[in-house]
Amino acid sequence: MILSCENLTLGYDRHPAIHHLNVEIKSGQQVAIVGPNGAGKSTLLKGIMGQLKPMQGQIHFGNIDKKQIAYLPQQSRIDRQFPITVSELVGMGLWHQIGCFGRLSHAQREQIAHALEAVGMQGFANRPISSLSGGQLQRTLFARLYLQDAQLILLDEPFNAIDSRTSEDLLQLLNRWHQQGRTILAVLHDNEQVRGHFPHSLLLARQLIGYGPTSSIITKENWHKARHLVESFDDHAPVCHQSV
Repeated sequence: MILSCENLTLGYDRHPAIHHLNVEIKSGQQVAIVGPNGAGKSTLLKGIMGQLKPMQGQIHFGNIDKKQIAYLPQQSRIDRQFPITVSELVGMGLWHQIGCFGRLSHAQREQIAHALEAVGMQGFANRPISSLSGGQLQRTLFARLYLQDAQLILLDEPFNAIDSRTSEDLLQLLNRWHQQGRTILAVLHDNEQVRGHFPHSLLLARQLIGYGPTSSIITKENWHKARHLVESFDDHAPVCHQSV
């Protein structure tokens, strides 16, 4: 077990977005987090990263250091006008090695070049990120993940609004990471991508609908139940009192 949620409730302004979630993720699994809009998928990743404090319950980590967790938020949360080059953005993946004010060594610059090559972005090192297309920026962000060399990788809608060629290349990179024994949790909307590349799925609708082999979780019956639960959620329900 690399990660488990025990009676986990997460939310905003004391209004829960996820209720009483109990789930265990085994080391080395490649898991798609799926569900209708408003199901709590991104909220779960924020909770795992510590950006949201649980209202109730706990998140437990197995034999893994927090430095071994990498997180890629939705691309819309990236400031594309920030004056930084592709190489500098990718180099942030070495933050745990160099700190805030450290200088890159020759070997580390070689690592950055290798990461850019791995995602098909060689030749773009000195380009400002503001000049990149959506697909090029996502390749660059995956190069940063490549350098982080994390054991647990969290991805929030990594293939949203990018071209099919980029999506396929990055999916192949995820498959290689999976083969290396890394654990991957990805919020996804395309069920065909899920069926083709993710052996396990976790279906949310503000609560757990199902977790297990994708073929048994991504079903019409489960999706119907998930949509009904999200649509019937009462935004005016009483707040949850945070446990002490």
